[in-house]
Amino acid sequence: MDKDKNKLKLTSSEIGSLWGEYVNGTMTDIVNRYMFSIIEDESIKAIFDDAIKTFEKQKKQIATFMENDGFPVPIGFTESDLNKGSERLFTDIFCLNYLHIMTLHGLLGHTASLSVSVRKDLRDFYDSCDNDAKRMYHQTIELMLEKGIFQRDPLFYPAKNPEFVSSQDFKDGLLGKGRRLAATEIIFISFNLKKSVMAKALSIGFSQVSQSKEVRKFLEDTENTSDSQVQSLSKIMHKDNLPVPKSMETEVTASTDSPFSDKLMLYHIGFLFQTAQVYQGTGLASAMRTDLVTTYEGIILKNLMVTKKWFNIMVKNKWLEQPPLAPNRKEISKEK
Repeated sequence: MDKDKNKLKLTSSEIGSLWGEYVNGTMTDIVNRYMFSIIEDESIKAIFDDAIKTFEKQKKQIATFMENDGFPVPIGFTESDLNKGSERLFTDIFCLNYLHIMTLHGLLGHTASLSVSVRKDLRDFYDSCDNDAKRMYHQTIELMLEKGIFQRDPLFYPAKNPEFVSSQDFKDGLLGKGRRLAATEIIFISFNLKKSVMAKALSIGFSQVSQSKEVRKFLEDTENTSDSQVQSLSKIMHKDNLPVPKSMETEVTASTDSPFSDKLMLYHIGFLFQTAQVYQGTGLASAMRTDLVTTYEGIILKNLMVTKKWFNIMVKNKWLEQPPLAPNRKEISKEK
């Protein structure tokens, strides 16, 4: 019976998940391979080696799933997007932080893929991907803690008893009237801050080395956008005298020697801004203070404008690979 279940045709959601996992995975893999080549710290290098070998296994399995159902395997990103022998663009510490943040993306991505998968072989595959990502998550955190570079979220002090909201003022946050931030709100403020800090640093590094003036201008704009998001969320945290994640600009070297194709760098930043909208939307849904709601709405609107520009540049340069589309019934009928 299980074998029959695995012979079921892939659904649109299942093929879409596999397609996305392949394209985004090959992008991250190219960056990981470059970072592995420049890292000097052996303990950090070992985790990257694990990440590269893990994805190689996953990549083959994804390709097999797609080929068995007659779908072409996406091109994604290949060795042609990696300029071997280029100078160091990032420090070892940045590389470790990068792997940690991208592992978080992987964890959430595998969970989403699992949630739309029906076939048992696919569910088993995403279970194994999830376990791999959890292992990587633990490894990166343990090493960052060991090196003293992991910044934990703010600490709270326990109240004596459970409390209930007693006033409509609980949702006020404008003009200095707001109550203190709730722990449930800080979850996503902190998460979005860490991601924006990483996006800003990557934008700085990529803009230094990109070959195209158009791409460089876009990356400079995303640097400014990320910085404004960091400042907006940090301002809210600072009002409650809460710490924010440290910036990572100093972990980017002064190199102008590009390790990657412009296509990869542009796609990577677009990926970060697209996924950020998901997390910012979740933050908006959890916000119960008016100033926080307004801040998230502004950030999301700006991100939509950024991704629109990103899409136009990607299409103009024929860099945006098309995912599988629903059948065009009108075109099919014309072929008769």
